[in-house]
Amino acid sequence: MARIDQKSFYLKSIQKYGKTARGVAWSDAHRQERRFSVLLGQVDRISEAVIVDAGCGFGDLFLYMKRRRVLPKKYIGIDMIDSMVEEARAKCRAEILKRDMLKDPLPEADWYLASGSFNLLTRFETLLALRRFLEVSRCGVIFNLLKGREREGIFNYWMPEEIQRACRTFGRVTIYEGYLEGDFTVKIES
Repeated sequence: MARIDQKSFYLKSIQKYGKTARGVAWSDAHRQERRFSVLLGQVDRISEAVIVDAGCGFGDLFLYMKRRRVLPKKYIGIDMIDSMVEEARAKCRAEILKRDMLKDPLPEADWYLASGSFNLLTRFETLLALRRFLEVSRCGVIFNLLKGREREGIFNYWMPEEIQRACRTFGRVTIYEGYLEGDFTVKIES
């Protein structure tokens, strides 16, 4: 069970902040794009890769890649919230699927990327999603997490050494830190 009702959380946030980085629970677009830069920096030969953006929201990662002319061979966005899926389809003109990453069938890809997608999940759900992504990815998964000790509340926090231990049986785990306070990125190569 998720920490909170994710659909309700995001719908309230979108209603308050609109179809912006703040609407999808980032503090600002700069921090959102810094995370995108770090995620994409870990993908080898991106132009030859099939990428799934798990929890794509409004398609901001795709639009970021497009502005920087760093497009993958194929991009697939997945999200479970209807309004986000519709908006991403309209903005990106890419393949955007309505999927619950914990329950629904997932498309095959080289890499699964997830920026902020685990922030409202429990630790169990985070590891479940990672297992599911690794089952359908040829190369691996790259994702970011909020850095901190686990505590009650809305958000899911991990310390880098905790996620490294939890994922050690999944594949080779590499941690990237220092790009934003309170955030880190994990790459699991299968």
